[in-house]
Amino acid sequence: MNGPIAIGLGLALAASIALNWGFFAQHRAASEMPALSLRHPLHSLRLLFTDRGWLSGYVVGLFGWGLYVAALAWAPLSLVQATAAGGIGVLALLVRWMGGKPLPPRDWAGVSIALIGLALLGISLAGVTAEGTSAEWTQVAWWIASCGTIAWVAAGPGSRWLTAGAGSGITAGLMYAAGDVATKASLGPHGNLGFVPAVLVCHLLGFAALQGGFQRGSALATAGIASLLNNAVPIAAGLSIFGEPVGHGALGSLRIVAFAAIVAGAGLLARPGGPRPDRVTQEAPPPLAMRGGTSPG
Repeated sequence: MNGPIAIGLGLALAASIALNWGFFAQHRAASEMPALSLRHPLHSLRLLFTDRGWLSGYVVGLFGWGLYVAALAWAPLSLVQATAAGGIGVLALLVRWMGGKPLPPRDWAGVSIALIGLALLGISLAGVTAEGTSAEWTQVAWWIASCGTIAWVAAGPGSRWLTAGAGSGITAGLMYAAGDVATKASLGPHGNLGFVPAVLVCHLLGFAALQGGFQRGSALATAGIASLLNNAVPIAAGLSIFGEPVGHGALGSLRIVAFAAIVAGAGLLARPGGPRPDRVTQEAPPPLAMRGGTSPG
């Protein structure tokens, strides 16, 4: 592995730790706040930014996102995401040790399966040293639009089939992922700065969805699922539209198994189980409504 890529992966690891600590701190603070609503954005933002616990999580998460952007400038998108993907394990340990809440067996199973998939994904990307190519702007735009459409379904009509907060987690993960793809498309000597507005919009929508989800569900059902998607989806983008080399044969097969494990882990975290929180009985449309409440944390 050459020097610049090693630097990028080190930055990605640091970014993952900072982002997931930020998610944990924000969830703990937002879950105890009065109801947040996009209908009263200034009031909601004031509640968030005047809470020291939430603000500390946000600042650390924002620092983590800065490290992530720096990592993208040094290493291929797929490798950066594979390195940062272990953050869900960090989040699970924070919930267990600092949150003082035992995780249900199904959540442990979901985290474990997802981590196995992420580890296999990292192995499947072993030996990647090239940056790939710049993507066509139409491909990037199609990718962003597809993420937005699926996010709308998950947060709106699809939320009734998911555990509390999972629809918001899926929405946040997909929008942050779309923002990461747009970030990569805007960087480098052949970057297209026209995607900078898309970066800002996607991260804003991801932020709104995540804060709303924090008031509906657990940290793993919201930030955990968001983290999984925020890592796996850009890896797929790096391999498909940015032309990052991936190898063939056994590595290709391993990659399919890895993505299947990641999807299975996310499914276990999102699957309904037990009573939904009394505070909000179901995720209410519109998709990004902040009722009840690295992308920059």
